Amino acid sequence: MGRENQDRIAMALGVNRQLAAGDEAAELARRIDFIKTVLKGSGCQALVLGISGGVDSLTAGRLCQLAVQQLREEGGTARFIAMRLPYRTQADERDAQASLAFIQPDQVSSANISACVDGLMGSLDVESLEATPAQVDFVKGNVKARARMMTQYALANFVNGLVVGTDHAAEALMGFFTKFGDGACDLAPLSGLTKGQVRRLASAMGAPEPLVYKEPTADLEELVPGKPDELAYGCSYAEIDAYLLGQPVSAQASAIIEAAYARTAHKRALPCSPV
Repeated sequence: MGRENQDRIAMALGVNRQLAAGDEAAELARRIDFIKTVLKGSGCQALVLGISGGVDSLTAGRLCQLAVQQLREEGGTARFIAMRLPYRTQADERDAQASLAFIQPDQVSSANISACVDGLMGSLDVESLEATPAQVDFVKGNVKARARMMTQYALANFVNGLVVGTDHAAEALMGFFTKFGDGACDLAPLSGLTKGQVRRLASAMGAPEPLVYKEPTADLEELVPGKPDELAYGCSYAEIDAYLLGQPVSAQASAIIEAAYARTAHKRALPCSPV
């Protein structure tokens, strides 16, 4: 039953288990073509993506830049705008700047989301809700993600653009994204990739190794700043990737993964309706 679940979930998330070493160039070309096709078909002329300093936004950002460059070479009009969206001061700002240096976006736009987040949190009567500090911290983290989404869409409105997401199969499997936050986008060019495959594509494009293998963190919680994704999961990305690729996984890791997938099903679904 365990392997059947692995196969079923991997298929639902569009995982390519046949992506072998040496296939990176073809996979990069396929995903660049996807971005070009979506942008051309939309009638829009720009792509907008927030760059955090992690490998996911680095990889998606470079794919976007290569796509718009190709579109311009083909006679089209397109540009890529990379956004910096810190809350106050970002601890790993150096990594974010290194990512931008690698991506080489057409344009960089910055917006500090602190006023938006603090204003919204300040408008809530948290005291009457009897919320614990941990609950406040969790909610505020989600507000940060949604503030970044709103900011990207605001800029996209100004430039007739589409918002790009960084979701991939490992995060989708665990539901590790904020609903209507970083999970909201117009196109998600990393969909179906495991974390290891994202890293392989980044390396194939020549990304700096310290960024490719940097410990992943959403860095939304202030009580535990820089909290690693794997600590939040309770299992490792290696185990999550193995699960998606149909490889042997411990019973404990499998139980954690399948419970997370079931618990976060609402995040991957369209809004409920009576029809």
